[in-house]
Amino acid sequence: MAPIARRTSALAGAAAATALAAQTFVPAPGGGAVAPRAAGSAASPASSAPAKPSFGGATALAALGAAGVSMAAGRRAVRMGAAKTEAPAPPPPFDPSKQVGALAPLGFFDPLGFCKMGDEEGFRNLRAAELKHARVAMMASLGAVVQPAIKFPGFDAVPAGLGAVTTVLGGGGLVVLFGISGFLETQVWTEDPKKEPGNFGDPVGLGMYDVDMRNKELNNGRLAMFTAIGLILAELVSGKSGFGQFS
Repeated sequence: MAPIARRTSALAGAAAATALAAQTFVPAPGGGAVAPRAAGSAASPASSAPAKPSFGGATALAALGAAGVSMAAGRRAVRMGAAKTEAPAPPPPFDPSKQVGALAPLGFFDPLGFCKMGDEEGFRNLRAAELKHARVAMMASLGAVVQPAIKFPGFDAVPAGLGAVTTVLGGGGLVVLFGISGFLETQVWTEDPKKEPGNFGDPVGLGMYDVDMRNKELNNGRLAMFTAIGLILAELVSGKSGFGQFS
């Protein structure tokens, strides 16, 4: 904007100078212009004739006023341009399709439109819920396969599969497991708004928390959720536990 202001000031100055120079020539009665008299020279007979009124002074004042207005407008434009240049650009709106977990072949898969553009808080809540279900489903899927072979001491008589919750020991174990999970979720592994959803540190010290491992966790967790649902439905239909489905 500075070059524009300089050009505006130059044009205004030129207009003012032209108007002032116009005062040195006064229109003669015949319409022509005569040169100004030198100091001390005698007046010619023609000069005694009444001259028409000259508007040179008014023109000069108008030109000076226009120059001042133009210069003020130029300075204001410079200040406005500097203010616009110094103002930081607003950050782009939150885009859920650019977050971790949007992977091929489905990419950003949200057919019901739960994740809204710009709604970061809503996305964090949904991602935290997804990770919790995914981690529980991975442990449940693994447990459904190995529980016939591995049991806690004193739980040998507890049947495998969904039938475990129908016994006293199995039902009691579920209550204890539920209580421990609730304590860890509300008191130990709490969400931190300064971190990614589901980021509870690295308690085992593996040093593998990066974008690649986060994508793998989400992919495996999504598969495990379908697996857990499939194991439950299969057992309800066939009466066989998860491990028994292989026989």
